[in-house]
Amino acid sequence: MTKVKTAIIGAAGYTGAELIRLLVHHPACELVCLHSNSQKGIRVDQVHRDLLGDCDLQFTDVIPTTGLDAVFLCLPHGEASTFLKQHSFPDATVIIDLSTDFRDESTGFVYGLPEINIKKIKTAKRIANPGCFATGIQLALAPAIQKGWVQGTVHVTGITGSTGAGKSLTETSHFSYRTSNVSVYKLFTHQHLKEIKQTFHQLNPANEVDLLFVPYRGNFTRGIWITAYFPFSGTQEEAMEVYQEFYAGSAFTHISSKELDLKQVVNTNKCLLCLQVEKGQLVVYSAIDNLLKGASGQAVQNFNLAFGLDEKMGLNLKSIAF
Repeated sequence: MTKVKTAIIGAAGYTGAELIRLLVHHPACELVCLHSNSQKGIRVDQVHRDLLGDCDLQFTDVIPTTGLDAVFLCLPHGEASTFLKQHSFPDATVIIDLSTDFRDESTGFVYGLPEINIKKIKTAKRIANPGCFATGIQLALAPAIQKGWVQGTVHVTGITGSTGAGKSLTETSHFSYRTSNVSVYKLFTHQHLKEIKQTFHQLNPANEVDLLFVPYRGNFTRGIWITAYFPFSGTQEEAMEVYQEFYAGSAFTHISSKELDLKQVVNTNKCLLCLQVEKGQLVVYSAIDNLLKGASGQAVQNFNLAFGLDEKMGLNLKSIAF
């Protein structure tokens, strides 16, 4: 098998580290450049110590602009667009950006949510990876939006682990703040709302939905739990049938008839959904790992699709039970 020569830009952070872990043993990938300005010249396994014995590459600040088949951008929001202005790559090079910079499809990037845009992703050379909260919310609501079940306002809450804030230390990601604590941030104004509404408009252009989203910081490291609900006159069986049909061809999104817990998805690229009809409301629970299906795992899923590989290659991961 001819391997895809791959670079990861910003490989020292959380999403970059997850990409290395997924791609270092990926049968179709050859990691040739692990970029970091802050860690240049240092072996990868000295920064990401769990990779001892798996990766003997060094971080570099030298970026080849030729000879690369794929480039992952794991840069802070706002820096990816600047990076691409300063570094040009051939049109044939597949670029997958994990920031918010190109999620508006007017930028020329394909929005990389495989459950919705798989056909576009398979032929794309520029892919914008969805946000973590955006992934969990869109997968929770996409079938209902397409059916026109959601009219007017939908209420959504979501809680995320501390790794969602990135590797750089801040007051609200500090151990002493997060432990034994829960807090709200960006009430109704989260940056992922724009991309969510873009997808909802794509699924049902005639239906304008007002999404009221309350995000929480959780006192755990990995995972996102979404709860969404809206008025619904149907039965639970009807809702289950529609959701199962919508996701019938999806490699990683699964519908459960039983209650979920977050550990079922941690360390996997899965999104698990559970539906419950109660008091005239359809309640949808959605669970993902924010660093995998919410970031690097989904990026590898898009990589596989863009290169005509098995969608699940390198992503057959097992969740943790304890």
